[in-house]
Amino acid sequence: MKYWSLILFLFIAPVAAAQQNLNNQRVDGYQGIWFTLGQFDSTYGDKYSGGLGTYTAKHRPLAVYSKEADKTFFVYGGTTDPGEKHLLCMISYYDHKTGQVPKPVVVYDKMGVDDPHDNPSLMIDNEGYLWVFVSGRGRRRPGFKYKSTTPLSIESFEKITEEEMTYPQPHYHEGSGYFNFFTKYTGVRELYFETSPDGHSWKEDVKLAGIIEQGATKSGHYQVSGQWGNLLCTFFSRHPDGNVDKRTDLYYVQTKDHGMTWTTVQGEELSLPLTEVASKARIIDYASWGNNVYLKDLNFDKDGNPVCLYLTSKGHAPGPDHGPREWKITRFDGNTWKTSTLFQSDHNYDMGSLYIDGLHWQVIAPSIAGPQPYYAGGEMTVRESRDGGVTWNQERQLTKNSTMNHNYARRPLYAADPFYCFWADGDPATFSKSYLYFSDKSGNVYQLPYEMSTETAKPMLMR
Repeated sequence: MKYWSLILFLFIAPVAAAQQNLNNQRVDGYQGIWFTLGQFDSTYGDKYSGGLGTYTAKHRPLAVYSKEADKTFFVYGGTTDPGEKHLLCMISYYDHKTGQVPKPVVVYDKMGVDDPHDNPSLMIDNEGYLWVFVSGRGRRRPGFKYKSTTPLSIESFEKITEEEMTYPQPHYHEGSGYFNFFTKYTGVRELYFETSPDGHSWKEDVKLAGIIEQGATKSGHYQVSGQWGNLLCTFFSRHPDGNVDKRTDLYYVQTKDHGMTWTTVQGEELSLPLTEVASKARIIDYASWGNNVYLKDLNFDKDGNPVCLYLTSKGHAPGPDHGPREWKITRFDGNTWKTSTLFQSDHNYDMGSLYIDGLHWQVIAPSIAGPQPYYAGGEMTVRESRDGGVTWNQERQLTKNSTMNHNYARRPLYAADPFYCFWADGDPATFSKSYLYFSDKSGNVYQLPYEMSTETAKPMLMR
């Protein structure tokens, strides 16, 4: 078990003691967190802001369907009331039998933190215990692992670890145990992983990647990871000289033995940590084209081959000058990597998810400009391919005539109707309420109850 130093404890303890936390308490409704990064590099507003309860793409998964319980459990970044920006790491579920949701539970009260970079991720183990991985933020704020005290129940959670952990991406494989991809802020963002046989005792962190250009002094990465049986894999970008605003390139690595050995998709062994720009793990050299890369999702085709969904642009600042912002997929077809362009949208931080069912592929994302154009998010659409990701068309528009932008459409693990996609809205131009939504495969959209006077309630059908 890993613990923070006494110095960090003494720094945090007086703050925590000054207010009573809400851990393991229910709250009266589903109120998403609103956030602004506060980085204004153009006349088109903040680099990103808005309703970010289902932020970031690097927290995954946020929802998991349990066949045993017939419930979709989900986590999100909530808040205390519409007038505050106070992050609560929340959990709840949608009951597929009753069509209702209960009042959500606070797993961890961030005690005044308003930053959804600290949002949680979710995992369910083979015994049905719910694991909530609460993200920290570098070395300023610790991350936590929480475990439900009862299988398939959100009633109460106990803290298992406290550690340096940002952007947690937990996975479980029966027979191998627990695995967590995550990031450490070592002055920059570097990729690590950790493993455990039981979730309680964790081995030492292993550095996965810290790629540094010749002549540079810093590295940095973002990643999206996934699991197919005993295969664990991740796509990641790199930050030239540690600059996240120049994120670029696309890399892929995988392991089939729970992190003991790492290879390319063709099985060529790699040595950790990865440090070279032109590593064998690199799939596409986007830097030579002057493209930024924004990772969105990772999924697998019918044969278990990895597929990455991402967006490319010509710069980090919002507005039309850095377009086109093109959504792409890069997929391994069993022999080579192939890349297709799907559609365009108007912001780098428009975020969606990739669904694959045989040759029928879908992307749910805010691909149409919303009421706040050139800000993060927009109107949610379904784009689809009937030929395994080669050609794409717009199938339907999920939201219309909205008053606020919708964003961060998340795919539940083992997604089951009607809780097929999960997201939040918010006004990215000014502080606002943020509502939470889900949709089914047919395009019906439901809003989770913002306020609740009863212990359970049915989500409201919007259209």
